[in-house]
Amino acid sequence: MPAAVLAVAVVALVALTGCGGGGSGGSTAATRSSGTATTAADGGTPLATTALTVPAANASAPFDTPREVQLPAGWEASVWSRVDSPRFETWTPEGGLLVSKTDQGSIVLLTPDAANPASPPRQAEVIRGLTQPQGMAFDTFHGNRVLYVIESDRLDRYAWSASGPGARTTVVDHLPDLDPDGDDVHRWKSVVVAPDHTLYIPLPSSTNAGLADERMSPPRGTVATVDPETGKLGIFAKGIRNGEGLSFAPDGSLWTAVNNRDNIAYPFHRAYGDVSDPFGKVIQGYVDDHPPEEVAKLWRGRDLGWPTCNPEPDVDPGVAGSALRYGDLPFTPDAQNNPGGTIRNCARLAPLERGIPAHSAPLGFHFVAAGKLGADRGAGAVLALHGSWNRQPPRAPAVVWMDWDAAKKTLGTAQTIIGGFQGADGRRWGRPVDAVLGPDGALYVSDGEAGAVYRVTTG
Repeated sequence: MPAAVLAVAVVALVALTGCGGGGSGGSTAATRSSGTATTAADGGTPLATTALTVPAANASAPFDTPREVQLPAGWEASVWSRVDSPRFETWTPEGGLLVSKTDQGSIVLLTPDAANPASPPRQAEVIRGLTQPQGMAFDTFHGNRVLYVIESDRLDRYAWSASGPGARTTVVDHLPDLDPDGDDVHRWKSVVVAPDHTLYIPLPSSTNAGLADERMSPPRGTVATVDPETGKLGIFAKGIRNGEGLSFAPDGSLWTAVNNRDNIAYPFHRAYGDVSDPFGKVIQGYVDDHPPEEVAKLWRGRDLGWPTCNPEPDVDPGVAGSALRYGDLPFTPDAQNNPGGTIRNCARLAPLERGIPAHSAPLGFHFVAAGKLGADRGAGAVLALHGSWNRQPPRAPAVVWMDWDAAKKTLGTAQTIIGGFQGADGRRWGRPVDAVLGPDGALYVSDGEAGAVYRVTTG
């Protein structure tokens, strides 16, 4: 196999000007944004334009021309490795970086140079022949170190040693996957492990916003538990369209980052711009900012509303040009699946802890302990935003940071910490997928568009 490089993703700056005001519970209004700013318009740390370092061995397209990224002052970024279409990442107990190559059906191991961690790593394919693998997690099983790998249709456990993965055991087979009746099938999955060894996995929807998913067996649009001994599935939370991002907070609670629905119909009987009553119609100006993506705390039985209730970011709901907020959001009935709240009372849903501007496409999501991402930074979460496919102007890709409020046990406003992958004309050369902290204190970000893993240091 050719050597591939895991690089800390320098993700295109997403302007989160639309994010709510500062503070963990912030619901302060903010104005709308095109998502192409080059400084921290979201109220976070000011960003500086920084040249992306590219070793000669990694300088093929899109790095055959100079690239610049947006980073906090003093941070640096390099193209650490070239990996074809990398997805999620996890560090091995021995200090190597595993990267899933979903489209290629394989897992590669990036081994850093012990003498110089910043230099390009060795790359080796350690697992192959898989079906759309994405999430990975280490744990112990009966006292032995194991690696869990989740494919689109199954969850497996591999014995792990210093020499790599060993024998495979299937934990769960026949997970919900391709569906010929689905209009927007989400196949890719992730896996996290609780302290009691219970596994948590998303069962993403087969539709953009269809009622059939919740009637399936097991129901899709959910997050499920898996007993590692028996493989038994249990539905933990629902109303979660595509919650690929899963991570445990400092207080032990489970959180998810969710890709929300597209092409939402206008849900109010009132004028919107020049249209007197566009209820039930798809209006691009409304779609551009609705519904927000979700970053939510999960508990047994939690319902995030999809596909009948949508988090409401408008300070003046349904008013064209309303200021937007992204903290403690109520829910509005979906015009397509719950007109006027006739199927579900959205007011009974617990408010959404944190919204992210619509169509940001959150993916890899990880809590980070205080002092790990710079000595002056407290605990919080890092979230990779893939950027929009159906918004004009496009929502820019980025890596964002959210402070953890230990007193309120919640996350604060998203602040861009890595950007610059999208120009003012909306064209992109990169899109982050995951961002994980390395044992050396650097942040390693996978970029599925550029085929790279970036190494980002905080100075």
